[in-house]
Amino acid sequence: MIYIPLVEYEILIRLGSFLLLFALFAMAEALAPRRARVQPRSGRWFTNLSLVIIDSLTLRLMSLLLPLLAVGAAVDATAKGWGLFNVIGLPTWIEVLAAFLILDFAIWAQHLVFHKVPALWRLHRVHHADRDFDVSTALRFHPIEIAASMLIKIGLVYLIGAPAIAVILFEVVLNGSAMFNHANWRLPLALDRALRLVLVTPDMHRVHHSVHRHETDSNYGFCLSIWDRWFGTYTAQPQDGHDDMVIGLEWQDEKPMKLGWSLMLPFRRK
Repeated sequence: MIYIPLVEYEILIRLGSFLLLFALFAMAEALAPRRARVQPRSGRWFTNLSLVIIDSLTLRLMSLLLPLLAVGAAVDATAKGWGLFNVIGLPTWIEVLAAFLILDFAIWAQHLVFHKVPALWRLHRVHHADRDFDVSTALRFHPIEIAASMLIKIGLVYLIGAPAIAVILFEVVLNGSAMFNHANWRLPLALDRALRLVLVTPDMHRVHHSVHRHETDSNYGFCLSIWDRWFGTYTAQPQDGHDDMVIGLEWQDEKPMKLGWSLMLPFRRK
């Protein structure tokens, strides 16, 4: 089966694709930036890259405490015949496509819930507190949110019996699309209009990082744009325009650039 070597080299596949795509999008936004920065990149990138390292260590710790993470859960579900796809027995390509769509919709729904539930929003606002919007913002998540997201993903993988190859493909595409749609990259407007019919583009997702709450509570997609269109949460453009819009939350100062402050943000009263 084709997914066996993919499972064996999952970490190398994900790490290699991450490093390659991060470098490509960082180069693209350096050559054709969409907006001027409001904070120094060095300080922001130190914090955002530190957070992704802490997140990775958190997942590594989870792998020691839990029997399986998402890909391992997929292999286990297949071996035990658990989950929807392992019961109904569809062709592999249909299972992979369907699992990808279900997982992407689940990420959209999870994202919406993290905005609507106050306790979860306290975690997720670490991501939104960034005052600039670039490829490193895609990595800026609190480790508790990353852990919670993994637990949700494990449960869903068991529920639907997602093939391991679908989970690996989804993880690679999700990470790549998140870096793409957070990139401070000026795409030609005609290309942006065409791409956003299916995919979340940087201009589309930037609206989601607006300081205006009604814009923050829209455009929840990370990969496919169809969910926001279908469920009425799509906002085409920011009310202040992309050049003049304010990115971030109420902390329009130096605090979001600090690692310690970002890690403690969910536990602050305000």
